[in-house]
Amino acid sequence: QVQLVESGGGLVQAGGSLRLSCAASGRTFSSYVMGWFRQAPGKEREFVAAIRRSGGTTFYADSVKGRFTISRDNAKNTLYLQMNSLKPEDTAVYYCAAGSTGSYYNMRTYDYWGQGTQVTVSS
Repeated sequence: QVQLVESGGGLVQAGGSLRLSCAASGRTFSSYVMGWFRQAPGKEREFVAAIRRSGGTTFYADSVKGRFTISRDNAKNTLYLQMNSLKPEDTAVYYCAAGSTGSYYNMRTYDYWGQGTQVTVSS
């Protein structure tokens, strides 16, 4: 089992940057595929980015490709999401998640979720 705690959210102007972190408990962080999802008010939770266990391969939603970068430090049990060129439509609660096998884009792949961190982008 793993527990996840996100941090780094906040209020930023359009065009600005934020870096989210997700601290994982336990000694098996490196055995999990990790992902970021987000949920805006009145909308369903959606895939943002994912990274394989070794960190060598990453996946992104088209809406964030080229602006967001997912990374992980297995020695520190931490997942990151660097968000640049933020837009008002990026406003949402961002969740990190840990999973085992399955499609990286599918929420059902992920067994463990953090509590979320709010990101608000003003225009």
